[in-house]
Amino acid sequence: MPQQFFPKVMGIVNVTPDSFSDGGLFINSKNAIDHAFKLIDDGADILDIGGESSRQNADEISIEEELQRVIPVIEGIRRINTSIEISIDTVKYEVAKAALDVGAGIINDISGLNHDKRLAALAAEYNAGLILMHIRGTPRTMQNDPHYTNVVQEVFDELNGKIAYAHSFDAKNVMADVGIGFGKTPEHNWTLLRNLSKFEKLGVPMVLGISRKSFLGKLLGIESPIERDAATALLHALLLKEKIDIIRVHSVQDITMLRKLWHELQ
Repeated sequence: MPQQFFPKVMGIVNVTPDSFSDGGLFINSKNAIDHAFKLIDDGADILDIGGESSRQNADEISIEEELQRVIPVIEGIRRINTSIEISIDTVKYEVAKAALDVGAGIINDISGLNHDKRLAALAAEYNAGLILMHIRGTPRTMQNDPHYTNVVQEVFDELNGKIAYAHSFDAKNVMADVGIGFGKTPEHNWTLLRNLSKFEKLGVPMVLGISRKSFLGKLLGIESPIERDAATALLHALLLKEKIDIIRVHSVQDITMLRKLWHELQ
């Protein structure tokens, strides 16, 4: 049965010099804040602010550098807009705490608590959302010959364990992300997308991040990430039959058009 609601749209704000898709465009705080408000105007329900690239082979940056990138952006958004949901895309406890202190309400942990398990207790303390993404390894190592015997079952089991751990700290708003492109081959990615319905049994809202990713480019022969927005929107349209609660994208306006079309057909 098709789901009866359209997912929330999370717009990506990469305050980084080296993200795979738009690295360097918004490293300046003013540019990042301007981009955030464009995403809001385009229809974003949530802003996901990140200061450290998670692309393949990305280098880790210091806590201090990450704070210098993301905190002024969150503060700048909050000075003008106090209602938009803000997510901090970080694996670091100190960055997450500082972001929550200035107005973020969700921690988006791409390490799924592998980097710092204290994020579970932090989310509980602040009554914040906590997105736990599946990944094997780190951004530097994740694509070094990823191997699964049964990718769907293994990703499910690993996420299930992390969710249980977060719940043990009384974190109440835990979400899961299967981690498309993170420690997975293109075939692993497609297998997970064909089997998203099986992750409903996790019992938590599902976040999906497929925007501009290389597995789309490989299938369709699109080398430039920014030219994969149409493919991103088309794949989201095909996946609307699944129970997805949040879709994380670079081009919010494409998904807003899809949302208008979807509502018209209901």
